[in-house]
Amino acid sequence: MDIPTALQFVLLPAGAVAIAAFARRRGWPAPLLLVLAGLVVGLIGSHIPGMPKYELDPEVVLLVFLPPLLYSAALDSSYLRLRDFRRPVGLLSVGLVLFSAAVIGLLMHLLIPGLPLAAAFALGAIVAPPDAVAAVAVARRLGLPRKIITILVGESLFNDATALTAYRVAVAAVTGEGVSLLGAFGQFTYAAGGGLLIGLVLAYAFGFLFNRLKDPLITNTISLLIPFVSYLAAEAAEVSGVLSVVVVGVFLGHRMNRADYGTRVVSYSVWKVLDFFLEIIVFTLIGLQLPLILEGLREQDPWRVAGYSAAIFAAVVVARILWVIPGVHLPRLLFRRIREREPRPPASHVAVIGWAGMRGVVSLAAAFALPVGFPNRDLLLFLTFVVVIGTLLVQGMSFPWLIRKLGVTSDQEVYKDNLSEAAAQQAAAGAALARLDELTKEGVIETHAEVIDRLRNNAERRAMGAWERLGGGIGPEGEETPSALYRRLRRSMLEAERSVLVRMRDERRIDDEVLRRVTRELDYEEATLARD
Repeated sequence: MDIPTALQFVLLPAGAVAIAAFARRRGWPAPLLLVLAGLVVGLIGSHIPGMPKYELDPEVVLLVFLPPLLYSAALDSSYLRLRDFRRPVGLLSVGLVLFSAAVIGLLMHLLIPGLPLAAAFALGAIVAPPDAVAAVAVARRLGLPRKIITILVGESLFNDATALTAYRVAVAAVTGEGVSLLGAFGQFTYAAGGGLLIGLVLAYAFGFLFNRLKDPLITNTISLLIPFVSYLAAEAAEVSGVLSVVVVGVFLGHRMNRADYGTRVVSYSVWKVLDFFLEIIVFTLIGLQLPLILEGLREQDPWRVAGYSAAIFAAVVVARILWVIPGVHLPRLLFRRIREREPRPPASHVAVIGWAGMRGVVSLAAAFALPVGFPNRDLLLFLTFVVVIGTLLVQGMSFPWLIRKLGVTSDQEVYKDNLSEAAAQQAAAGAALARLDELTKEGVIETHAEVIDRLRNNAERRAMGAWERLGGGIGPEGEETPSALYRRLRRSMLEAERSVLVRMRDERRIDDEVLRRVTRELDYEEATLARD
């Protein structure tokens, strides 16, 4: 690899990081800004001789980007909440995908002359699934209620498996492999069931391994390989690699509390950084694809293409709304048990879920993977790009406004969480003190009053601190609460400690390794101060 080529690989992520940092500083949605930047760079670069073109390789996206992004989102999800909301998640991740694929496919078959129904259905499957990355990034940044986040994240975790399976069936029908409706259902069942089974087997295997490994470096290195192993193992068996990755991630995330504490501390940081890096690269690459896609449309009538673009974008948005509203109310009308057990969801929540349909890199990768010679391949690729960019910009930019307008917030949940945390800290402290008393009475430890008092005070302080945090940083009269004062003074003390440590290192009184070890302890303490 020559130096100019190497520089390109460095400058692209460096530029993406700079844009993301600017967006975070301003409080703007980074995915949208990255896509726009990619569009601008791509369009300008297409007119500069020698400017490199970053063509999206579908195999790279599906193997390198998708597994770790899905795995990270699955790790951060909640198995219990996904189980509680399995009906809406299933209706969206399976029902809505197939409904959207059918509606869009039929519409495009009728609008585009000579487009076979199977090819049109393939296009519908390509643009049907909302993107996991976009859903998580937008929902969490906007502070949506936990129920909405769970439904949107659950949908985006599982819908790729449905869409990619439907896509493969449609492509097989176009390329002459002749698939009947019953055969398509059989393929879908086999792919989903096989992916689920392989995911469960690997999840138990990795869970067993992690329970016995206590080295955070080894366990987290293995965890970086898990999404790729899960995906490749399932794909080798010709079942859903996406579903396998999600199942492993949800399972291991649910059992993370059984892992060694060092594994948990390192794992959070590792996946946070990797997730951020892959996200910004993905959204930048989406924007950079426009010049490559436009090259294939030179022989198309621009007005016809504009009409097709408007039609498919409208169909994608309307199909989701037409499915979400009945999907919320029909089960309540048909089943008394649902009416008795579940409160009626607010109309504002239904509206938010109906409007949250940003597409992403999976759709583009599937479109690029269409075989050469596929009917109207270049046009289908462009229409996919229109849907991805359109939903990211139109829905993504209007989403915050809609949420503010409808007053959908998680403020009440935040207070309940703080209350639950305080109760949990108190219960945990009570268990710790009871165990300390047992050990003292049993003579398992030597009774040193100083040690016992320090342990007891530490447990009580943690419990009291959690209750104190309920008051926030400002009291009812605008005064600084004790917890806020404690954090402010302790941060100042930590800065003084760091200054002394650096000076001792500079004076060669301690080694860099010692500095790093002691500083790491101070960093962990400051991280706990920042939790509120």
